[in-house]
Amino acid sequence: MQNSYVISGALKKRDARRLTNAIRGSTVGPTTLYYAGVTAPIIGAGMALLSQSALEAINFSPYWTVMLSAMLAAVAGIVWYLIFMRWSYRHQHGRGAEMEQVTEVELSDDDLIIRRGLVTTRIDWDAIDEIKSTRSYTIVRFDGADPLMLPHDWFGEKTACEIFMRRLGQGMKEA
Repeated sequence: MQNSYVISGALKKRDARRLTNAIRGSTVGPTTLYYAGVTAPIIGAGMALLSQSALEAINFSPYWTVMLSAMLAAVAGIVWYLIFMRWSYRHQHGRGAEMEQVTEVELSDDDLIIRRGLVTTRIDWDAIDEIKSTRSYTIVRFDGADPLMLPHDWFGEKTACEIFMRRLGQGMKEA
């Protein structure tokens, strides 16, 4: 191949949202799930001890002290878990300057070159794991790098998009 194919554009909010939804499995990360799961029982245990002490101080029967403190502990743990998960919900899409800077993607003979601002990333054709196209965008997944979204409106014309995607597929197959 002697030609170099280049496109450029900036991600819009809807593009970043699509990219986020395509690459994330959920709206909450695994670390959040871990900490919510670890802290909820601690909150529940603390509530159980607190309510037990309060109920014993007013001379409640031992049966109802255990029952009520267990119920309050369960409710406290569940409520804390739900609150923690809501606070941890991922609201923003996009990473770093992904939304503010123009991204330029070049397909060369040897590799795929991605430029965003002052950063240039060269990705060997062998590193492409998957190319997934939809009606309005294409996502390219790499081994060792973050996925790349190519909104089809960056191309202007449908034929330009088809030519670029065909070359992208050829580069992946040739590697």
